[in-house]
Amino acid sequence: MAQRDTAHVALQVARMGKSALGLKLAVLGAVLFLIGLMVLGMASSLPAAAASSCEDSGPGTGSAAADDQPAPQNPGTEPGSGIVRTAQLNNAKAIDKAAQKLGLPGKATLIGLMTALQESTLQNINHGPPGSDALGLFQQRPSQDWGTKKQIMTPSYAARSFFAGHGTNIGLSDIANWQKLPMHVAAEKVQRSGEGGRYAGRESEARAIAKEAHLDLDRAGKARPSQPKESKEDQDAATGITGTDHCGRTEAGGKGGGKGGGTFTDGKATWKLNNPRSVTEAIAWAKANSDANSTAAWHNRCLALTAIIYGWSFSGVQYAIDHYTVVPASMRHDGDRHPPPGALMYWDTGHRAGHIAVYIGNGKIVSNDVKRNHYVDIVPADAPEKQWGARYVGWTPPVFPRGG
Repeated sequence: MAQRDTAHVALQVARMGKSALGLKLAVLGAVLFLIGLMVLGMASSLPAAAASSCEDSGPGTGSAAADDQPAPQNPGTEPGSGIVRTAQLNNAKAIDKAAQKLGLPGKATLIGLMTALQESTLQNINHGPPGSDALGLFQQRPSQDWGTKKQIMTPSYAARSFFAGHGTNIGLSDIANWQKLPMHVAAEKVQRSGEGGRYAGRESEARAIAKEAHLDLDRAGKARPSQPKESKEDQDAATGITGTDHCGRTEAGGKGGGKGGGTFTDGKATWKLNNPRSVTEAIAWAKANSDANSTAAWHNRCLALTAIIYGWSFSGVQYAIDHYTVVPASMRHDGDRHPPPGALMYWDTGHRAGHIAVYIGNGKIVSNDVKRNHYVDIVPADAPEKQWGARYVGWTPPVFPRGG
C-alpha cells in the first residue's frame, strides 16, 4: 500500500469520531492502525529463508551448545537426540562396564548414572563452573586428588574412581551400607557437592537411558569389590593411549584426543597446526557425519561444527565472522576462491554472525543449514552465495586460537 493511501485510510478512521471522546479514540485507532501496517510491511520484506546465525557456544561464548545443554526442567521428559544421545548412551555403558568390572550391582550403575546426569548431563565435558577445575562425567577435580586431566577425561577411569575412590577420595563402595541409603544420599557422600538433593531428581532419566542402552539395573553384585585393581584401559588413561571424544566416538589419544599436529600450506607460506585432529582426520570425520549420516543437531551451529570437525569441543569465539578476525592477519586470504582442502571459508550473510564452513576439496564444503536446516551436508563451495545471497569473505588455515 502506498504511503499516501495509508495516510488517507488513517484520516478516514479519525473522522469517524463525532464527539471529543470519540475523536480521541479514533485518532488512537488510527495510530495503532499505522503501526500495524508498518509491522506487516517489515514482516513482508523478510526473506523466505535466512542464513544460519552460526553462533558457537563453548565456555565464554554465550548460550549453551547443543551438545552441552543444561538438564531439562523435568528429568526424563525431554530425551536427547543425535550426537548428544549417542554420547550419553556410550558414557552410560562406560559407567556400567566400570561397575561390572568391580563386581558391583546394577544399583551402583543407577547411582552413577544419576550422579553423572546431574554433574555433566552424562557428557564428557572438559570444563566445569567458572573458577573450578572440575572435569568430565562426574566433574572430578585434579586439584582435589581425583587424578590427572587425562585420567578424569577418560570415562572408564572417572567411573571407576566414582565407584572405588581415587587418591584421598572415597568411592561409592567405600560407604558403609551404601546399598541401603537413599541413592541421592549415597551419591552426595562421594561427590560432596553440598546440593545432594538434586541427584534424586535424576532417577527416572537415568532409568530411561539405562533401558535404551540395554543396561541391567537389577544385576546382583557385591557391596564392595574384593580387589579393585585398575584395568589396562584405566592405566592407559594416564598416558593418553585411548579416549572417547565428546561425540561418543573412540579415537586415538594424544593432546585433545587425536593425532593432530601437522602443517598447512597455501604454496607460499606454511603454518604449524595444533588441532586435536589432523586435516586428513578432520575431513574424514566431516564426511562420515554429513549427508545421510548427519543428525539434526546443527542448526545455527556452523562455528561449533567447524571446531568439532577438528576435534575441539568449542571454538572460543561467539560468531563465525569474528573468527576470521581472531585468526592472525598473515593467515587470512581475503577473497581468494582457491583454498587448500581443510581450510576454513567465511561468508558475510548480512546477519551479525556470518557463516563458516570447512573446504574438503573438489569445489565442495561441509556445511550446516545450507541444503537442509539443522543438518550437515556436502555442498558446492558457492552454495551460501546462491542459497542466501551471502558475500564471500575469504579463507584461513584451520586454526582455532581460542579453541578448547
